[in-house]
Amino acid sequence: MKKKKVSESRTVMTEMAMPNDTNPLGNLMGGNLMRWMDIAAGICAGKHCEAYVVTASVDHVSFQNPIRVGDVITLEATVTRAFNTSVEIYVEVFTADIKGGSNRRSNHAYFTFVAIDDEKKKPIKVPQLLPLTREEQTLYEGAARRRELRLVLSGRMKPEQASEIKSFFAQH
Repeated sequence: MKKKKVSESRTVMTEMAMPNDTNPLGNLMGGNLMRWMDIAAGICAGKHCEAYVVTASVDHVSFQNPIRVGDVITLEATVTRAFNTSVEIYVEVFTADIKGGSNRRSNHAYFTFVAIDDEKKKPIKVPQLLPLTREEQTLYEGAARRRELRLVLSGRMKPEQASEIKSFFAQH
């Protein structure tokens, strides 16, 4: 399986916050935004893996700036790293008015997807990632630490088994 570039699966999705997407204060409901983020991330992961994918985890969802009714939301999803059967996807959310003004970063999160075989519905190997830019390399290197932290926090790995983040749990 050959390595794939980040650009081969980058996904950009655009939505508009409509009245039925918002709360009584006129702000986009967080659940609606998370749904759109999951869709963009899933498309990105599926393109990278060339397979069906399922969401395994979502972490570090930040809500930095409110999104108002009528705002245009642009979601940008990129693969940060491929592991054995899973990929980490970074989603950034940018918001602007309909004229393209007041552009700001509103949110971001990391998603993990597992690639699934079409017939057996079991995890399959995924293509490795080839980070080319400095930013891609930084996200790639950080993904190993984020993965270990996810595994430790979910109880699927003991802190002493975590080589990348062991120092966070070391007793002094």
